[in-house]
Formats: sequence, C-alpha cells, structure tokens
Amino acid sequence: MSVAAVTYQRMTWVNIINPVPEDVAYLRKHYAFHPLDLEDVLSQIERPKIDEYDDYLFIVMHFPVFDDTRQMTRSSEVDFFIGAGFLITIHDGRLKPLDNLFAACHDDGIARGKHLGRGAGRLLYSILDGMVDHNFAMLRKLDVKIRDVEEQMFTNDMRGIVQSISLIRRDIIALRRVVKPQIAIVSNLERKERAFIQEELDVYFGDIADGFSRAWDILEDYREVIEGLSETSDSVTSYRINDVMRVLTVISVIMLPLTLISGIYGMNLEWLPAADTVYGFFIVIGFMILVAGGMLLYFRRRGYL
Repeated sequence: MSVAAVTYQRMTWVNIINPVPEDVAYLRKHYAFHPLDLEDVLSQIERPKIDEYDDYLFIVMHFPVFDDTRQMTRSSEVDFFIGAGFLITIHDGRLKPLDNLFAACHDDGIARGKHLGRGAGRLLYSILDGMVDHNFAMLRKLDVKIRDVEEQMFTNDMRGIVQSISLIRRDIIALRRVVKPQIAIVSNLERKERAFIQEELDVYFGDIADGFSRAWDILEDYREVIEGLSETSDSVTSYRINDVMRVLTVISVIMLPLTLISGIYGMNLEWLPAADTVYGFFIVIGFMILVAGGMLLYFRRRGYL
C-alpha cells in the first residue's frame, strides 16, 4: 500500500502513487465514496471528467509528461477526491510538480500551512497551478525544437529535418489531446459553487482555465507553424529531387548519341568512316567528345544546367 498523508489543522491531503486494491480498500474504509469512483481509481484509461456528489467531487484529469525512454509526450492521469477537509490525489508518480508540492508540504511546516491552511479548494488550485506551469515548460521546450528546425531547414540534412518535424508533430498531437479536455473541467470548477470550495476561488480557477486556454492557443500556433515547415521541407525536397533528375536526364541525353555511335562502330563494317585507318579509334573518340561538348554547351545556353 502506497498511501501517504499530510495533515494541517482540520485539512488532510492523502497522496496515493500507483494505486493497488489495498489502497482502494483503504479509501472504502475511511471515506464514503461511490463504488464506481473507486473502480475508476484502478483504471488507467479513464477520460477526463468531473462527477459531483452532495459531499465530494470526483475529478479525473490528464497532464502531459515526457517519456525519456521513447522520446515522446504521454499523458499521466490524476484522480482527485475533494470534499470538506480533505483532498485525495491518486496518480502514477511521473508528475514532478505534484510530487514536489506534496514533499514540500510533508517536510516544511510553512509550506504546509500555506497550501493546506486555506482548505481543500485552495490546495486543489495550488496543484493545478503547478501543473499549468509544467505545461508551459513543456511548450517552451517544444518552441526550442521548432526554432531549431527553422534554422536547419535549408541545410543538406533533409532526412534529419523531416524526422524532427515528424517528432514535433507527434508531440503537438499528444499535447492537444491532453490539454483540450482539461479546459472544460477547470471551467466547471470556476462556474459552479460548492459548499466545500470557497466562493472566492472562482477567480483562481478562472486563472487556471485561462492558463489551459493559452496553452491550447499556443498549440494551435505550433500546429500551423509545423504544418508550414512540413510544406516547406516537402518543397525543398521536391526541388532537390528535380535538380538531381535534371542532371541525370542531361547525362542520359548526352549518352544517347554516344551510345548510338559506339553501337554503329561495334558492327565492324569495313566501309564505316575511319574504320580502316590506324587512328580510327582516336578519331571516333574525338568525334564523340565533340558531340558531348556541343550538347553540354547547348544545354547550358538553354539554362538546363
């Protein structure tokens, strides 16, 4: 069982990391939660939602976390039980802002009084505020990656650029999938009044909602930028392919008459020009060089090279 708790006056914060059935049994014993909510605690595929009861709220939210092993952004679920005098957080332990805040409240009396001394609603705001800052930190890293791609767009490493664009696009899609549903959850906390959440907190939750909305707007901008960069990379790649194909075509066209000449002289007919002379080979080679040079000069004047 991985239940840890911090208490300040009449307020308790229970933090559960990687819940197991024993943790659910603990919650069932000490709190009167709905059985369906307790089942959702063990599920890792729940959609973001907010279930309201007379004496508590059950909130499911997702936050982005970067997977260093696979180098991609994933979502991390956090379940909240909030009521009069208690807040319960259940998560997988990958969200550093949440872990750091709990550790600060556990070890520091000043932090404990600051975050727990104003009730469950204010503690929930502190957690969400830290997660919003975490979102913007990830967006800043994504912005750095986009700027790197912009600077390297016209280099010779198009394979690396295309790969970078694909990875950034994947992160943007993952962040969009995580951020958008949270806006409705926080907006619900802002609009509705609950007996166990102070009325003055609507301004604070409004600030959180604005944070998620700004993150969504930034992601929309990033999506447009990365699509533009993708189109630019396609254009650059197409241009370079066309440039290579033009050179290869010119080479093929030049080789065509030379192949014809060598094929004719390969028939070993006695009446072929210069076939019976000592310097016939050199005469034919010189003629072929003259033909090739004339074609190159013609192609250059026409702008093909």
